[in-house]
Amino acid sequence: MKKSPLKQILVIEGNIGVGKSTFLRLLNQRLMIDPVFEPHDKWQNVGNGENLLEKFYTDIRRWAYTFQTYAFVTRVLEQEKQLKKCLTGVQVMERSVYSDRYCFAKNCYEMGVMQPLEWQLYRDWFTWLVDGYTVKPTGFIYLQTEPSICYDRLRMRNRHEESAVPLDYLKRLHEKHEGWLLNKEGVTDSLKDIPVLVLPCNQDFEHNEEELNKHFASIVEVFGLNYRSTQTKPEQAISL
Repeated sequence: MKKSPLKQILVIEGNIGVGKSTFLRLLNQRLMIDPVFEPHDKWQNVGNGENLLEKFYTDIRRWAYTFQTYAFVTRVLEQEKQLKKCLTGVQVMERSVYSDRYCFAKNCYEMGVMQPLEWQLYRDWFTWLVDGYTVKPTGFIYLQTEPSICYDRLRMRNRHEESAVPLDYLKRLHEKHEGWLLNKEGVTDSLKDIPVLVLPCNQDFEHNEEELNKHFASIVEVFGLNYRSTQTKPEQAISL
């Protein structure tokens, strides 16, 4: 496994529409971290302006393997790019190559939109690259949210590539996240010892200061992060 100069690498995980980007943005405002957002811009503008994310949702059977491959590459490249500018020693990433593997790619295979040969190829190069060239996270932060609520939030943000995403697809991904993060289904031994902080996020946290403070207090308590100097510690921080 590749070594890293970072003190911690935390990953925010969760279903589509849960609010990971918003949560990471708010986290960055209050805690001493360096954020690494999902590289949506790279997925939406490949080569000569090709929108791979849109192609994936429009014709998932044709583009499943291609998208999952490119998602892996761009995640790793984005993390390495942000590492050069890291000031706090703590990277917090929006999703990881692990959720790609245990949730999205696995779901594509089980839905029959990724062929058995493609799934085998994916797992082979994934294992080789992860073991040799990526950095193991020190913790996962799981924004646990009911699929129906994710569906409503997805509709509210109105990203046109996701307009055709059905509720059933979100339910399948929810089951995959629960199985991977909570039950450790099919994961390698090297991942089983990584702590997972579960934050119940059915309630709106973006516009609810009390709810947001509870989540951030949990993160500070479990992972030992520090508040920014301009941010005072909330009085109602919870004890775990």
